[in-house]
Amino acid sequence: QALSEITGVGGGGGDLQEMRARPLSERRVDMHGFCNPSDFQRSPYLSARGNIANIFRGSTEEGYKAYHADKYDEDKNPNGIINFGTSENKLCFDLMSKRLTQTDMNLMEPPLLQYPDWKGHMFLREEVARFLTYYCKAPAPLKAENVIVLNGCGSLFSALATVLCDPGEAVLIATPFYGGITQSVFLYGNVKLVYAYLDSKITGTSTRPFQLTVEKLEKALQDARAEGVTVRALILLNPQNPLGDIYSLSELRDYLEFAKRHELHVIVDEIYMLSVFDESATFHSVLGMDRLPDPQRTHVMWGISKDFAVSGIRFGTLYTENQDVANAVASLCYFHGVCGPVQHKVAQLLRDRDWINQVYLRANHARLKAAHTYVTDELKTLGVPFLNRNAGFFVWIDFRKYLRTGTFEEEMLLWRRFLDNKVLLSCGKAFECSEPGWFRIIFADKTHRLQLGMQRIRKVLEEREQEILAEEKEQPCQSDQDGKADSTDEVIFVSRHQEPSCASSSNLGDLIGLLQQQMRSSDWLQKNTAEQFA
Repeated sequence: QALSEITGVGGGGGDLQEMRARPLSERRVDMHGFCNPSDFQRSPYLSARGNIANIFRGSTEEGYKAYHADKYDEDKNPNGIINFGTSENKLCFDLMSKRLTQTDMNLMEPPLLQYPDWKGHMFLREEVARFLTYYCKAPAPLKAENVIVLNGCGSLFSALATVLCDPGEAVLIATPFYGGITQSVFLYGNVKLVYAYLDSKITGTSTRPFQLTVEKLEKALQDARAEGVTVRALILLNPQNPLGDIYSLSELRDYLEFAKRHELHVIVDEIYMLSVFDESATFHSVLGMDRLPDPQRTHVMWGISKDFAVSGIRFGTLYTENQDVANAVASLCYFHGVCGPVQHKVAQLLRDRDWINQVYLRANHARLKAAHTYVTDELKTLGVPFLNRNAGFFVWIDFRKYLRTGTFEEEMLLWRRFLDNKVLLSCGKAFECSEPGWFRIIFADKTHRLQLGMQRIRKVLEEREQEILAEEKEQPCQSDQDGKADSTDEVIFVSRHQEPSCASSSNLGDLIGLLQQQMRSSDWLQKNTAEQFA
């Protein structure tokens, strides 16, 4: 049934109103983003479940398949594809490779080569508990018995969805969000996602674009229940991917109180908690709160792939006070275990507090900040609006003015155009964004790749700008669409979310960028060229 639903529904098009008007049962089918069901061929060798897994793989792999077949290399393949799509930190290989090859890492004892407790070796769980107590600023020491170790946070999402929900039930999440969660909860557990749609306009109680509020969560939950969908949990990403938002303590408390009122589990993904690279931003962990509204239904995830720039080492950890949940997840750890020698290396890494604080975090934050500044300065020069945040490896960019009709099909064409010009980005549809035209760019990369990648992006955008001008001369639009609106009226151009006490401060760079945006969005420069003056 699920397979016929997926292959029977068209994908990718339409606008926000159309998407929200569709029933959840149909809306969830469209979550594959890049999938064109008409191109899909059922395999006689696979079960229905296997065919669904095959659709997922095909729908997300187009860009990455092209990238792996034609990777940029400064010497061997200078015309290859530059990957600004995968959320990896490529700035700290020197630091991590040196630390991971020191002598204390190379221990080989019998217990490391034997089957462990499936929750993880106790020496590692104790180290994780101490690490999270310190960096999450927990009010009391966290307990090793509440720690479970798996091979990455994707496995954790999958395991939690399976033990908290029955097949066909749902988890609530705000869009846009990291799209890999869709596969993690669906492929094994057959658990759906229910979306609380966020958008760029600041309305109601919102104070910033794409702001998550309890009102939006309430609406999404009630809509789902009205259609007979059982929602068991809420997922919170903090810091948020792809927005880069960091939730305040009061916001976190509001979300957790909402979940408690509706008896929802809360899965909090804090995988970017140590990747807040500007002193003006403060991260608050759920584990640092004085009192959790519903501790038995609050489950916190973290891993080393982002904060320690080692996405190839598969390690994630869950902290939960609910021993029923812990034991149920542990039964699935048999499929998602971390090998003994890696557990030893991770424990040694997390134990080395002096190196982490004095060497690694200082250098990593400085490098992230410099790379972020370079990319955002380039965007300001191009007059491209974006959300200016201080966490994670990504910038959420507004390319809506480069879409003539403002549809997801047009967004997809622009995404492919970037790919044809040898730069891989992630388009908003991959994050279930409700507004066509938003893209995510990863900036945690070396300077020479950032420079070349931004040159290629600039080329595509300038060509697209000229095409739109030519099209408008031939066939003028009746009115400016909301989707292409000058972003100054939506207060999203390089707006930095700050605490109220700092709200009155201004930034000269932001002001210059705003003026550049207004100049570029005007057709005065197009009509009054240097050649015409000559």
